Amino acid sequence: MALLNKQVLLAQRPTRKIQSTDFKIVETPLPALADNEVLVKIAHISLDPAMRGWMNAGTTYIRGVEIGEVMRAFVAGTVAESKHPDFKEGDTVAGTMGAQAYAIVPGKYLTKVDATKVPLSWYVGILGMPGMTSYFGLLEKGLPKEGETLLVSGAAGMVGSLVGQIAKIKGLKVIGIAGGKEKCDSLITDYGFDAAIDYKNIDNIAKAIRAAAPNGIDIYFDNVGGEILDAALLNLANHARVVICGAISQYNETNYVGLKNYMKLISARGTLSGIIVLDYFDRAAECITQLSQWLASGKIKYKEHTEQGLDRFAEVLNMLFTGENKGKLVLNV
Repeated sequence: MALLNKQVLLAQRPTRKIQSTDFKIVETPLPALADNEVLVKIAHISLDPAMRGWMNAGTTYIRGVEIGEVMRAFVAGTVAESKHPDFKEGDTVAGTMGAQAYAIVPGKYLTKVDATKVPLSWYVGILGMPGMTSYFGLLEKGLPKEGETLLVSGAAGMVGSLVGQIAKIKGLKVIGIAGGKEKCDSLITDYGFDAAIDYKNIDNIAKAIRAAAPNGIDIYFDNVGGEILDAALLNLANHARVVICGAISQYNETNYVGLKNYMKLISARGTLSGIIVLDYFDRAAECITQLSQWLASGKIKYKEHTEQGLDRFAEVLNMLFTGENKGKLVLNV
């Protein structure tokens, strides 16, 4: 009797907030493996803000998920069966295999990972796509220099908190923007930030940034977009670098908040660039090695927020947009 595979399919494209009706949960029999294919039993699914963009039609840096397709997701799991010479039963692997219980994948699209020293789930978090985004986004796009000042929005999230910690290792002053006293306190006590701005409890974000960084911001790492990005632009130091990673405040909006203060890039002689982690996958080993060393030495800390069950996919994904998650959001299958 064939194994049944539970899958999360995209049923319709959301207009604003993600609804449970945007997905369909189905069970289908698994086909037999072809040559060079691998059957992976998925254990952990990374839930990321980028998923909201993938649910839209068309192509940006990557094509949108089609209606009826398995929802795209970065995952980690264990090889259950293999017809590829480089993989055997019991190997732990990671890759883009979708939101489902099992995946049949050509072996060339899988990466073996070592789950003997760290939890397997870390390979969809700090040692996976989000960790690489933080690492390369800051170091390759932000070009940090000792003594500079970094401002990061969405600072209590996986990417933001790691960006701030790497910046501290590099000798920068780090200011984080997050929502609520608990998250702002955590930035300082848990992650070693120098200052935190609670955007939910201030009247003027631009003034708050100016108070925290009176000499201006040398690097702004943006995860939220909208009004906070516009406020950060007002506070750029000369030759500032603005790194655009995401815009979570805008993903569920139909009327996007445009920029009014982009001319500040001219007077500050600044640059604005985007980070897409796919451009750095060929350097994944470099990133994993360095982050692993920092984790082992205690120079960086990592929090994970896990939830259970494919049936709760939409509910748990929405935690990213309500701010309910406390750490990297992972769905355990």
